[in-house]
Amino acid sequence: MKRLFLRYQELISYVFWGGMTTVVNYAAYFLCTDVFHIHYLASNVIAWAAAVAFAFLVNKLLVFQSKSWARSTVFRELWQFLSARILSGVLETAVLWIFVDFLHFSDDFVKIAASVLVVVLNYALSKWIIFRKNG
Repeated sequence: MKRLFLRYQELISYVFWGGMTTVVNYAAYFLCTDVFHIHYLASNVIAWAAAVAFAFLVNKLLVFQSKSWARSTVFRELWQFLSARILSGVLETAVLWIFVDFLHFSDDFVKIAASVLVVVLNYALSKWIIFRKNG
């Protein structure tokens, strides 16, 4: 069992911290929409920004265990991370916009469904591009 855990430790960690990032995202989103009555698209951008800040730190330190704090490494990782998250954030926002404004689905349902696509895309980009192990 321990060998199995060690073999999939990165994936397990990503799922756990991704879950925590999702909690940050949803909490910010629903706080903005339900408490502060901010438009759902603006709320999504605010929630995205909070989640990205949290996700960068946990992905660098805890998931992919990127040890380097050299300025050039951190800048590259941060730039690539932000670029990837902007891509997935635009994708998620576009899905929300299309399914809510044009197809009249519930924003709550679409927000959850779009997250599945975003999680898969973010993992692939983080593992194979942003925090890749050199060597």
